[in-house]
Amino acid sequence: MALFFVVIVFRIFELQFLDGDKYRKLSLAKTHRNDTIFANRGNVYASDGNLLATSMSKFTVRMDVMSVKSRVFEKKIKLLSDSLSNLMGKKSSFYQEKLRNARKRKNRYLLIARNIGYNDYARMKQFPIFELGVYRGGFIAEQQTVRVRPIGKIAERTIGYDDYRGGAGIEGAFADYMKGENGWRLKQKIAKGQWKPINDANEKEPIDGHDVITTIDVNIQDIAHHALLRQMQDFEAEHGCAVVMEVSTGKIKAIANLGRTSKGTYYEKRNYAVWESHEPGSTFKLASLMAVLEDKLIDTSSVIDCGKGKIFINDRKVEDSKVGGHGKISLARVFEVSSNVGIVKTIQKYYDRKPEKFVDRIKSFGLDQQTGVKIKGEGKPFIRTPGKNWSPITLEWMAWGYGISLTPLQILSFYNAVANNGKLVRPYFVKELRIANKIDKRFGTVVVKDKIASQVTLDKVRKIMENTVKKGTASNIYSSNFSMAGKTGTAKKFIPRYKDSNGKVSGGYYSSSKYVASFAGFFPADVPKYSCIVVIHEPKKEKGYYGAKVAAPVFKEIAQKIYTTTPIQNQSVTDAISYPKIDKDYETYYVKLKKYKTIMPRVLGMSGMDAVSLLENMGLKVKFTGIGRVLSQSIEHGEKVVKGSTVYLRLS
Repeated sequence: MALFFVVIVFRIFELQFLDGDKYRKLSLAKTHRNDTIFANRGNVYASDGNLLATSMSKFTVRMDVMSVKSRVFEKKIKLLSDSLSNLMGKKSSFYQEKLRNARKRKNRYLLIARNIGYNDYARMKQFPIFELGVYRGGFIAEQQTVRVRPIGKIAERTIGYDDYRGGAGIEGAFADYMKGENGWRLKQKIAKGQWKPINDANEKEPIDGHDVITTIDVNIQDIAHHALLRQMQDFEAEHGCAVVMEVSTGKIKAIANLGRTSKGTYYEKRNYAVWESHEPGSTFKLASLMAVLEDKLIDTSSVIDCGKGKIFINDRKVEDSKVGGHGKISLARVFEVSSNVGIVKTIQKYYDRKPEKFVDRIKSFGLDQQTGVKIKGEGKPFIRTPGKNWSPITLEWMAWGYGISLTPLQILSFYNAVANNGKLVRPYFVKELRIANKIDKRFGTVVVKDKIASQVTLDKVRKIMENTVKKGTASNIYSSNFSMAGKTGTAKKFIPRYKDSNGKVSGGYYSSSKYVASFAGFFPADVPKYSCIVVIHEPKKEKGYYGAKVAAPVFKEIAQKIYTTTPIQNQSVTDAISYPKIDKDYETYYVKLKKYKTIMPRVLGMSGMDAVSLLENMGLKVKFTGIGRVLSQSIEHGEKVVKGSTVYLRLS
């Protein structure tokens, strides 16, 4: 008995003093918990304040029909069905039958609605039966945050994503800034399934992510997207891209990337403009022309004998598109009519014995370097150098854009430098990062090289490029109303026979049915404001495949619509706030920046639930009448709005 008493005393001592901390922690773990407070991911905005990407709460509503008492179920099933019918459109009888069948099957997890917005969720929560809550009304709501793009699929690949797939586009490049920092809150259990925050001292507030202000102009983006889409559809092309850059700054104002599906529709499949490196064809002739001019080997007025439009280099044929050839023409005219024979004979004559001199000159234009854009996945340029991979025809084939590889954005950067009086600037997509509407980081123009060529050379080639549109291969897009300058490109597509696991190509041939059509240039021709490139892969041959017919009209439509709908002399709303012409008055600028949260987006045509979620996410109060899509908004698109303002929506 005494021994038993000693054991009991020792066990009490052990529990109280030796294992006390362990059991106190276990007890605390069952009565307290730390809940994560998720940070809001930053939004993505266009340069004019339009919302490009934001996060919205979506709800999936289910019902535990067995938790509802029979008396309540029978009394209110019609009222609940009527409410669901009014909200979601199907007949009340449909919902009555669905609920009764679920009750017969003892379904405790019946799907009512999937991916509805907060506003519809809040209304549904007040419906008959559902208003009784989880345990008596069977109302189960599962919330998830989804990323939405108010302008739809336009610029989707450039806006990008940062999720289970990894990171891509702007969202991927700036993920560390945009994701913010999660907080936490200590809660105490007060009843079964119920937890109460203890006090403010036991929590850490989340830090919301940075908003990203891009250089994209939604008006120009819309123009570029639809101009490219129409041409892709007309020519049943495989994929293509169009990019518009501001000449003096390097700001990307629009970037459209479209790929064809098996059903013949198009969507933003990949970021071809940034990623896809390919043989440019005749758009590279600008570099060949500038090389001989910079090295002072020949002048633009010198005569080149193009003969009958066909020559052979080591048994490989070089041929002009014009039947019978161009005969004797000036070097300037060789470029304007895009004579393959003319440019090949010129480069062969002056660089055949010193091909490294030609390659060095090409590299001096910056064509062997990546642009350095922050978006991941930029393709690497490939410029051959004399040595291991050099063949007896390499020099001549380089002259007209074969045997080398460049991305559309790299070609555009080169053309942009020509338009920018020789100044090579880095293209960029993001101009600001903001936190709580204050600028935290600003990005600007980066000059890669002050002068890629002499002003004499630049003036000559710019005039020749203008004449290419006036009376050369691109004369089909000439307009007396506004000036354009550029170069057409048509290249046969190389089809590799073998590809190893690293993507290295061995063997292949140039297709006689698959082409790449392109056009690169700038406008206005005399004082360039924008540069632009259009590249379209594999248009249907019988419909046309030359750059002049397939790509150049897209360039013209973009230029023409920018002229008529986006006056070049005008600044956008946001630019007027952020970059006033008289930038000395910093105080005025700072007051404006603090006062205005953002610019009112266009929500006309959006579903009511999405519009409400979007606007509430911006800190606005929303009141509405009706059900369906937005017919009118009380604050006009483009107006400045302050957090807490009320917006009135009328729904259909």
